[in-house]
Amino acid sequence: MRSTFHGLETAKRSLFTQQAALNTTGHNIANANTVGYSRQVVNMVASRPIEAYGIQRTVTPGQLGTGVEFSSITRIRESFLDAQFRNENKSLGNWTIRSDTLEKLETILNEPSETGLRTVLDNFWNAWSDLSKDPQSITGRKIVVESAIALTDAFNHLSSQLDDLTADLTEDINIKLADVNSKLATIADLNVQIRRIEGLGDNANDLRDQRDLLVDEISRVISIRVVETESGYNIYMGNTALLENGALQTLDAAQVEAARTTGDLDGGEVLGLLVSRDDYVANYRTMLNTLVDSIVNGEITVTIPAGSVLPEGTELNGIIYTGANRVLTSDLTVTVKGLNGLHKLGYAFNDAGFAPGIDLFTTADGSTTGITAGNIKVNAAIVADPSLIATSMRTTGNPEEVVKGNNDLALLISKMRDAKFTFTSPNSPIQTGTLNDYYRSITGQLGVQAQEANRQVTNLSSVVAQIDSRRQSVSGVSLDEEMANMIKFQHAYNAAARIMTTMDEVLDRIINGMGVVGR
Repeated sequence: MRSTFHGLETAKRSLFTQQAALNTTGHNIANANTVGYSRQVVNMVASRPIEAYGIQRTVTPGQLGTGVEFSSITRIRESFLDAQFRNENKSLGNWTIRSDTLEKLETILNEPSETGLRTVLDNFWNAWSDLSKDPQSITGRKIVVESAIALTDAFNHLSSQLDDLTADLTEDINIKLADVNSKLATIADLNVQIRRIEGLGDNANDLRDQRDLLVDEISRVISIRVVETESGYNIYMGNTALLENGALQTLDAAQVEAARTTGDLDGGEVLGLLVSRDDYVANYRTMLNTLVDSIVNGEITVTIPAGSVLPEGTELNGIIYTGANRVLTSDLTVTVKGLNGLHKLGYAFNDAGFAPGIDLFTTADGSTTGITAGNIKVNAAIVADPSLIATSMRTTGNPEEVVKGNNDLALLISKMRDAKFTFTSPNSPIQTGTLNDYYRSITGQLGVQAQEANRQVTNLSSVVAQIDSRRQSVSGVSLDEEMANMIKFQHAYNAAARIMTTMDEVLDRIINGMGVVGR
């Protein structure tokens, strides 16, 4: 004998299951634009059938179906695509930061332009060239001094901008690590919540989505590897455990610097920041300092014309010139130490009579050693008295006086524009060339590096977008699909409700309409 209320129970199960499907569809639609959300599905199964009731085994063929029920609500997610996305995302984060830093360096150097360092350097040489045409001109000397000040100010400003960029990069590293630490702590908390919920037999779909989104965000900042265990996600940076079995490792700048050295940190924005600060900015600062040192103290070969009178005690090519030997009877080719060394071979236009040249460039405290782009200054004595600019290399009379109209030294200095220097810095893009050649090689190298970084960003952006598109095709919410599902589940619900109504009418007939004959 079959159960009188079996049909009602079957209809009830169908109503509950279709209602759950409708609710899940509504949840999907509501989160269609939620970042990191994975669409969810109700897994329906036929409920366990029963055999028709009887004292012994019934002779009724087959088993009696009991309707439908849902075994679980699960999210659609493919871990392989997640791993691919995170692996490419770390490279994109790395090269995005590099590209941004190189773009800032291009802005700092501002070449080619009419306001960049090369223009200032050209103006400096032009000022010396103009002074050589009229070495007694006070105006010409003042222009040389102002051009020299403009040159040192340009170097100081470039160095200051590089210092500011270094400080910004360091601050960005600390900010991003603080963000990573915060997200790791949140993931650790989500691990606990997910384990507690799923321990009761449910699927913590939304919490898992939140956790995966945090992992995606971290993967752009540092390179990570995710291992799922019974206790939740264990997260590693190379061989360094950041989150393992609930134990959390807080990251700081020293740790990521060490991780870069060991290879544990091989991608992410933090690596890009470290490369930008310790390689790009540091190298360009070194090259800028090399340029300054070459101008001030770099070895250069010059030919001093015959008739020149060297200052007493001058040492050139290992020979000390004193007394009558100071007067050159023929052209002398020697190696001098940059503009400072060359300037000290001449004599200033000084009303006091005899005034050998002094250092043209010093540091802020007057030192001539350790001069960099950040501390180079025009000698304070020359700034205060432009007549100390040396242009002549000849003296006459006894007591000795400067031949004020001589322009030999001014010509030699103006020709340094085309002189060949040797650049000893290991980071130098060229080893030998003019100062302009060296500076052009710096800007050229920067342009090539920026172009390569932009190419990498473009390629990696396409790869990441493609992988994310594939993830969305699997996990993303399609409104068209959800609307079709909604109609399908709605009709199923209505049909189940109709069955419920029909069974109610049947039972009403059985209960109230049967067995009343003869009353």
